Amino acid sequence: MKKILLVEDDKETRDGVYEFLKERRYHVVCAIDGEEALNLFENDRFDIVLLDIMLPKANGFVVLNHIRKKSNVPVLMLTAMNDEYTQIMSFDEQADDYITKPFSLLLLEKRIEALLRRSAVSPTPTLWKYKQSEVDFQGYSATHKNEKVDLKPKEILLLKLLLEHSGQMLTRNQILDHLWSDDAPMDRVIDVYIKNLRKKLQLDCIITVKGIGYKFEVTK
Repeated sequence: MKKILLVEDDKETRDGVYEFLKERRYHVVCAIDGEEALNLFENDRFDIVLLDIMLPKANGFVVLNHIRKKSNVPVLMLTAMNDEYTQIMSFDEQADDYITKPFSLLLLEKRIEALLRRSAVSPTPTLWKYKQSEVDFQGYSATHKNEKVDLKPKEILLLKLLLEHSGQMLTRNQILDHLWSDDAPMDRVIDVYIKNLRKKLQLDCIITVKGIGYKFEVTK
């Protein structure tokens, strides 16, 4: 059963969406303000977030920004504001979709289904090829121009992590949390690993987000 975080301060809208989605066999958890939404998101895992923009305590953009620092979970914005600026801002803040009130519950369901299909995680291939480089994630080995490249296991795991979150910015601390269970080194060690990956495999697909972290992105 897919779990949905529904963030909506209007009781009538919240109750209507909750009951409809419950009948459609979704597990729905509700938050009535931005602060409660942030607390719920920190302590649980959700398959999709339905997020109102005009919220007490912390507005929807604040909540969305926090979510995007930690997760690429699909976020569908629910709002009464249908102006172009608000819609553009939603997508600039990395919302996945946008629906204006009042909306059809059947249309909302279809939007949810589409986002869940698109977010289905594809497993990282055992053998990854990019231009003249190849990485075997199962064998922990790599080549560039058919020549063996000496990569540390953590460098290979870092590349795999970036691929699994393609297009999503990961902070140094997020990377440390994923790759070290304890005794994590200083966060600047990530910069060294990134530098090594770029140099050894000639990768131009690892993008620096200045002052924050890194993401995998293939530019045309």
